[in-house]
Amino acid sequence: MLEFKLPEIGEGVVEGEIVRWHKQPGEPVEANEALVEVMTDKATIEVPSPVAAIVRELKAQVGDICAVEQVIALLEVGSARPAMSPVAAAPTPAAAAPAAAPSNMSSGSVLATPAARALAREEGIDLRGLPTDDRGRITKQDVLKAAEAAKAPAPVVTPPVAAAVNGKGVPAPVAAPASAGKAPTPGAPVAQPAAAPVHQPHAAEAAAGDEVIPFRGMRRRIAEALTRSYTSAVHYTYVEQVNVTKLVRLRQEAKAAAAEQGVSLTFLPFIVKAVVHALKKYPIVNAELDEAGGRILVKKRYNIGVAAATDQGLMVPVVHGADRLSILDIGREIARLGEAAKNGTAKREDLTGGTFTVSSLGNIGGVLATPIINFPEVGILGVHAIRKTPIVDDHNNIVVGHLMNLSVSLDHRVVDGFEGANFLQEVRRFLEDPNLLLLAGI
Repeated sequence: MLEFKLPEIGEGVVEGEIVRWHKQPGEPVEANEALVEVMTDKATIEVPSPVAAIVRELKAQVGDICAVEQVIALLEVGSARPAMSPVAAAPTPAAAAPAAAPSNMSSGSVLATPAARALAREEGIDLRGLPTDDRGRITKQDVLKAAEAAKAPAPVVTPPVAAAVNGKGVPAPVAAPASAGKAPTPGAPVAQPAAAPVHQPHAAEAAAGDEVIPFRGMRRRIAEALTRSYTSAVHYTYVEQVNVTKLVRLRQEAKAAAAEQGVSLTFLPFIVKAVVHALKKYPIVNAELDEAGGRILVKKRYNIGVAAATDQGLMVPVVHGADRLSILDIGREIARLGEAAKNGTAKREDLTGGTFTVSSLGNIGGVLATPIINFPEVGILGVHAIRKTPIVDDHNNIVVGHLMNLSVSLDHRVVDGFEGANFLQEVRRFLEDPNLLLLAGI
């Protein structure tokens, strides 16, 4: 009987959610045949069986979140020899070697990243006593906070203040803190670190006639990512109205030529290109905050995520190297990525590595939205509908033009309001006069 363990399915991936079993107990599976579908925070991957076997027992059910190397099924091995699969769950020589007994400080029963376990051993931190993130695991940042708290001197708290003195209703004076140069009052109680608030999941009861949809798979991953972003980044939004009359005309004139090259030209490639030029002028918007390392990483690559609606929820495929692609190349890549996201064939590299995101509601458009940042990026651009509108031209004549609203949400911890506003004004400049894209080499 072979213990089928969840293999390592990506760099830095420590867990995955079971979203589908391709085989049930009693069914045969061939070597290299898809056995289980696993969703990580990066992508959804089909994991094959390493051997020809009979599935005897499923140790994990659909919706379960399992750690890498956790046993998720039992296979009765047939006569076929194991296949050489790069993601096979069969034990590797390193895994087969006897492992050192885990210390109490990094017990294997705790779900934590490898970096968190290594740091916990160095600092002597018991992982079992630390709070977890919204996915139930402990990160390196959690261990760093615990180590700092352990090294910090215990704060001194003054005695409770009396309600009155001598019955005259005069409040008792508050004792000066020890930091003011005075020794703490003998016998004063020492404050204990406040316990981290424990998130209590909301429970609901379905009434007769209610539809119950399992909260798992892509929908749960989206919820986890949005919660992490909204509770980590300090969001603010800046909005601008853009006169895209010239862009509408240029795109209309270029549609036929683009179609000859197999590209259905939309406004998105122009917007992506304008964003790239603005990021180059205001690079702090193309950054990431490394809180654990105490630094800001300013990216010198321009990988633009383009949010796409799918049946499973919102996904963000990434146009890699957008600065090196032409308008038509970007249009072609956006179409390919959007199709792959919708039919579930997007690869891990198609969904990772973004440095900034563009979210367009297309024809729905709307007047204003405050998009949530695609963490750990520090900015996201919301694109709204283009509408015919009476506008005043340079000669004070009222003419029919095309206006569009853009809204950019930014992480105020990294991007100041002045920089954020100037970034969007630079995007506006390129979209209001698309000939600038030609001067900038497209």
